[in-house]
Amino acid sequence: MAWFMPKVRKNSLKSVIITGCAGLLGSHTSRHLLSQGYRVIGIDNLSGGYEDFLPDDENFVFYNFNLESSTECASKLDSIFEEEDPLVCYHFAAYAAEGLSAFIRHFNYTNNVLSSVNVINACIKHNCKIVFTSSLAVYGEAKTPFKEDMIPNPIDPYGIAKYAVEMDLEQARRQFGLRYTIIRPHNVVGVYQNIWDKYRNVVGIFIRRALDNEPMLVYGDGEQVRAFSDIQYYMKPFEKLIDCCDGEIFNLGSDQTNTLNELAALVKMAAKRNGVSATIEHVEPRHEAKYAFCDHSKAKNSNLKFQDNTDLEALVNEMFVWAMSQPKREQKYMHYEVEKDIYDYWK
Repeated sequence: MAWFMPKVRKNSLKSVIITGCAGLLGSHTSRHLLSQGYRVIGIDNLSGGYEDFLPDDENFVFYNFNLESSTECASKLDSIFEEEDPLVCYHFAAYAAEGLSAFIRHFNYTNNVLSSVNVINACIKHNCKIVFTSSLAVYGEAKTPFKEDMIPNPIDPYGIAKYAVEMDLEQARRQFGLRYTIIRPHNVVGVYQNIWDKYRNVVGIFIRRALDNEPMLVYGDGEQVRAFSDIQYYMKPFEKLIDCCDGEIFNLGSDQTNTLNELAALVKMAAKRNGVSATIEHVEPRHEAKYAFCDHSKAKNSNLKFQDNTDLEALVNEMFVWAMSQPKREQKYMHYEVEKDIYDYWK
């Protein structure tokens, strides 16, 4: 069995690689690690994030390319890993749209599995730890609160893709000694979130529709239960993962649960505070878990010392004010590979 040898660093700079650096997790983690004295190498193709979300810092280096193209991507990744000699690679790049994934299966597996394989290969070859963001979607319709020791049973292609990568990481650990940590975040909210994507990030979708004078669309009866968390509480645990918790899986998120009806009401209140009149409309239900929230005891009691003190009302208001300051951006429509039974609100 081949195991990694301790890394001998080329220089004194502490470098990390972050894929998906223009997204919510990536942009915040980049800023946090820069503030802690790290050199951050960001990779993103700007398909779901924006260049103006990237940090402006002399120790931030940005590469714009697609992780999905195997030959070209592998060559670029090898060059970057060789040059930068990173301590860890945070692999955040993904298109997280559980409900949509059944209609874009090829895109889903290419984006979420093949891109991850390219990153995993680079980490194996260059003796680099990987922190992989999976999802609570791997749990499917299991009994809540979801716990890390439950056997995953995803109900949509997105959850299947995330679980496939989790299994691949464990195989790489056993055969090559790859160091990894898997995190399963859920419903993370914060500025630098893509609020112009009509398929994902429900807080952002509600806020954007309110600002565009369109009704907030609540699927079904709106009694789906979720837990929304403030991105700020992820930063210190993410940094700690550089040096701890190899081979572990952690749920990260808030213990506070809310229905989508309650979330819509909070967005409506935030809109009113900011001089915007928002309305709510119930539409046909979609294929999704009714209850989806996690237990976080493991992360709290681990070296991560995870604590989430999200105040959802304050967070929604902060997001609404930030969204009002943003330029109007084009909404992108996905190419549906399967149109059978597509929901009216996505046509």
